[in-house]
Amino acid sequence: MAVTFSPGPSQLYFTVEDHTRSAFKLGVPSLSHRSPEFEKIYQHTQESLRALLNIPSSHHIFFAGSATEIWERLIQNLVEEKSAHYVNGAFSEKFFKASQQLNRQAQEIRVADGSGFNEPALLDVELIGVTHNETSTGVMLPKEFIYGLKAKNPKALLCVDAVSALPYADFDYTKIDSVYFSVQKGFGMPPGLGVWIVNDACIAKANAMLAKGLSIGTHHTLPFYLKNGLKNQTPETPNSVAIYVLGKVAEDMLRRGIDTIRKETEYKAVVLYNELKQHALMQPFVVEKQYQSPTVIIANTGTQTQALADYLSKKGMEAGEGYGQHKGTQLRFANFPAHSKEQYELLVDYLKAF
Repeated sequence: MAVTFSPGPSQLYFTVEDHTRSAFKLGVPSLSHRSPEFEKIYQHTQESLRALLNIPSSHHIFFAGSATEIWERLIQNLVEEKSAHYVNGAFSEKFFKASQQLNRQAQEIRVADGSGFNEPALLDVELIGVTHNETSTGVMLPKEFIYGLKAKNPKALLCVDAVSALPYADFDYTKIDSVYFSVQKGFGMPPGLGVWIVNDACIAKANAMLAKGLSIGTHHTLPFYLKNGLKNQTPETPNSVAIYVLGKVAEDMLRRGIDTIRKETEYKAVVLYNELKQHALMQPFVVEKQYQSPTVIIANTGTQTQALADYLSKKGMEAGEGYGQHKGTQLRFANFPAHSKEQYELLVDYLKAF
């Protein structure tokens, strides 16, 4: 079976298939989401994520259909009038547009694809959206920049897209109000589950908007998420199998060691970036080292793009296509816990021979 380097859906984590089988054997797909059995699954997954990602008790963990859905929930629940969005690629732009489509006054702070931002700006807004790792461009913003946004704008709610950053990213959650991700990237699972982490400031803002008689959605308001979450339940019938498997995968990663996972991620990234820097036919898209993502590595491949993709495919390796306007001129390589050091070393060997 081919190794999938597409950044999402990506390579399955090696234990996912067995855990999925176990879920079916245990009857998880047929459990009521109000049953004690489901509550135990929810609690286990939440506790495993807290331990793996060092999420403090000040932050609640909720489950949604996807990170894309969470964009809408963030705007509906937390923005009465104004939001600001740091845009440096397709996905950060989509969050900005979601705010516009929900008729908020959305401010865009944009840099060119492949670039980062210099200094945090002082902003007159209720919510600041920033993407820690832009999957479309392979830019990872320094955590110090993200924390600086909160320091400069303490009254705004800072919401971080960590879809292709976790579990690698090691956040100080006391400096962030909300973090969200989906499971088909770094956690190596099939798509269909989003994880929404929020603090009490987010809950308070949603309640304040409700008290003003404002609509913050229907069935998926933060107060209703909290009411159910405190009972280890979800607002509606969820993807119970995915919640079960996520808890087991997080547990597996804990046994493996999050420090080990992070060190291996950095090693694999260095190996590939070094090869791209010296290759005659391809180069790293992100030039500045401080912005080079270790989890999504993008190569400028120009006229050789299709030939290289076909070559790697014949070797049993499926590279990810360039995203949006970069399709046809770039290839993207996911570097998640599901990708082994040996697979990355073999990938580099194939690139050298191309």
